[in-house]
Amino acid sequence: MTDLVHYPGAAAPIHDAGLRALYAYWRGLCRGPQLPRRADIDPRRIEAVLPNAFVLERIAPGLARFRVAGTHLADLMGMDVRGMPVSCLIRPAGREHFAIALTCLFENPAKLDLWLTAPAGPLRGAQSGQMILLPLQGDRGEVDRALGCLVSTEATGHAPHRFDLSRIHVTPLSAQAAEPPAPSTRPALRGKRPWLRLAASDGVRRPAP
Repeated sequence: MTDLVHYPGAAAPIHDAGLRALYAYWRGLCRGPQLPRRADIDPRRIEAVLPNAFVLERIAPGLARFRVAGTHLADLMGMDVRGMPVSCLIRPAGREHFAIALTCLFENPAKLDLWLTAPAGPLRGAQSGQMILLPLQGDRGEVDRALGCLVSTEATGHAPHRFDLSRIHVTPLSAQAAEPPAPSTRPALRGKRPWLRLAASDGVRRPAP
């Protein structure tokens, strides 16, 4: 498994501008070793990447489900993904590696960078993408939430679209602490506001404030 899951001493480069903006926003919310809380995330500050963004809730070691999901995730799966395990995006051969990485995300905690590929098939074209997962504190202070974002090439053909894992980069937060502080970045807010669906604890569905 070590050929797929990497535990480096420095963070992986982030090439996509949206992922970089989300990471910079998250880093700006960190207070030294203290992670941001789920309640600290302001959708208005990451509006440019809302269709691709999501929030996970840990439900067991190596398992997490979607609590909040942007429209890109629904487009990939062909359905509302709230309540579904995030591993639904990963093809079965990669799920054991993915579970190991999720355990690191919440227990170390650590930042995850994942590179995704999907081969062409009879009813769909080839795809590639990148996902970033960033740990958050939940309501009681435990690291049991994560802020994530998935960018991918355009999905063609029938949903669901699932990915193989080509590489997983695990950066413990102790290694991240040695990095220079991320600049304050606010994605440009223009055009119609994307829709971000929320799954509230009381079961009532409502748009983001």
